Amino acid sequence: MKVYIVYDSENGHTEVLAKAIAEGARTQPQAEVFLHHVQDANPRDLTEMDAIIWGCPGHFGTISSGLKAWIDQLGHLWATGKLVGKVGAAFCTTATVHGGIEMTLMNLLTPMLHNGMIIVGLPGNVPENVLYGSYYGLGVTCPVEEDASAPMNAPAEEFLVLGRVLGRRVADVAGKVFDHA
Repeated sequence: MKVYIVYDSENGHTEVLAKAIAEGARTQPQAEVFLHHVQDANPRDLTEMDAIIWGCPGHFGTISSGLKAWIDQLGHLWATGKLVGKVGAAFCTTATVHGGIEMTLMNLLTPMLHNGMIIVGLPGNVPENVLYGSYYGLGVTCPVEEDASAPMNAPAEEFLVLGRVLGRRVADVAGKVFDHA
């Protein structure tokens, strides 16, 4: 089963999270994982995938312009129903605790719903999700560095654990949906 992860990342925070999600998906033995920065991702590749996970930094509670422009290229796939029934999930990073994580996640999920995808989130019975997660996907806070020479405020380990959990969960669900389990 094929899992496609596409992300936008300006300062590396979201990329770190994307790599943790890919790591989690790869723990599913049948998963073949494709990880791409949005600049290197081809929307036409999605037709060959079983699961699609996309994420970006939240910009004022919505999708980054880079990922939004990429998603806007999915019109032909939407019109022909090529993504209907595929498994999908979303993730994001924000600079502040109340920086619009859940709004960004909902904005990321909306195009998946328009395309008829099956959404996978992080339910409350996932132990790692109790304190740090969101039911809509994975959203984490990574404060902006005060200057370019400062070390990156990478996602904390508890968030990377959640990323691995989300990746594995998406791969497991896709395996069941497409009978690759």
